[in-house]
Amino acid sequence: MSTIPREKFATQVNTEILSEVRELAQREGRQIQALVDEALADLVEKHNRARPRAHVMAAYQGSHARFAELYKNLAK
Repeated sequence: MSTIPREKFATQVNTEILSEVRELAQREGRQIQALVDEALADLVEKHNRARPRAHVMAAYQGSHARFAELYKNLAK
């Protein structure tokens, strides 16, 4: 049994997409809820990867400030 808290919400979905999700759930022997959880987690992960992480940007900016002249010469 899952100990992850759950929350109900309502939304509307494209009819064709929902039909395909129902078929996929049936083929895989899974509940639609599990597929929705997976899809939402993938969406969040995709968006988090699209933005540079703060510590990576800080390292880049520090490197750029320190080695700006070297970077200019390498670009030539």
